Amino acid sequence: MPISSTRLLVTGAGGQLGHLVVSRLLELVPPSQIVATVRNVEAGRSLAARGVEIRIADYTRSETLDAAFAGIGRLLLISSNALGQRVAQHKNVIEAAKRAGVGLLAYTSLLRADGSPLGLAGEHRETEALLRNSGLPFVLLRNGWYTENYTAAVPTALAHGVLIGGAGAGRIASAARADYAAAAAAVLTATENLGGRTFELAGDQSYTLTELAAEITRQSGRQVVYKNLSRADHKAALLGAGLPEPVADLLSDSDAGAAKGALFDDGRQLSTLIGRPTTPLAASITAALKQ
Repeated sequence: MPISSTRLLVTGAGGQLGHLVVSRLLELVPPSQIVATVRNVEAGRSLAARGVEIRIADYTRSETLDAAFAGIGRLLLISSNALGQRVAQHKNVIEAAKRAGVGLLAYTSLLRADGSPLGLAGEHRETEALLRNSGLPFVLLRNGWYTENYTAAVPTALAHGVLIGGAGAGRIASAARADYAAAAAAVLTATENLGGRTFELAGDQSYTLTELAAEITRQSGRQVVYKNLSRADHKAALLGAGLPEPVADLLSDSDAGAAKGALFDDGRQLSTLIGRPTTPLAASITAALKQ
């Protein structure tokens, strides 16, 4: 079936990444070709206003998935944010996609998930194994770190003059969330079926957190220094700032992994896939300072 007549579905379209993927798809194909799934009608209202068909789907309820995936040719499974429950939820999606006869399933995994030291990697590895055993044609979009994970800390860093972390001198090849969304849209709309491909996706540019602090200083005109902490102290600081325990654990673990190179990649597969350079760190800092 030609891509021009293939219906494309994006799960989790009410989330930040899913919304960006749909927005990019709207630049590439007619709205009538796009289906977006959300857990409640309100989450899809803005996309429906742009002509996108909205279907209700919940990763935990297989009956909603069967109805949502009917008539779909290519599907993007955006990984669940329910830590500890992801594998069971993803299994539901994969099985429903197989029942629906979906021709290609793309999954947002983690950079070098098969060997990553990050705690996040475990559930991604298990999901990748489910896909390999499913018989479905699939693509692995192994996403690196979102630059927004760090630029979210800019207001606090400016308020205290300190950017805290636990990545040491580890280099981080992050990219903007919109870059990863563009990659997912490129796979869904590719003229060839990319089934069987694995893409290790990361930013063109890498930086240390010391360099990140220096860029914040340069653009804001206010001195910000980087303070490196042990994983335990980093997690304690994040808890003290009011972050929930699972989030504090995830971020401190990720920085500890970054110190070992887990967030670095120089293969430039992301910019190759999207046909342009990834968003520079400086541009992401500029955007964060405007917010």
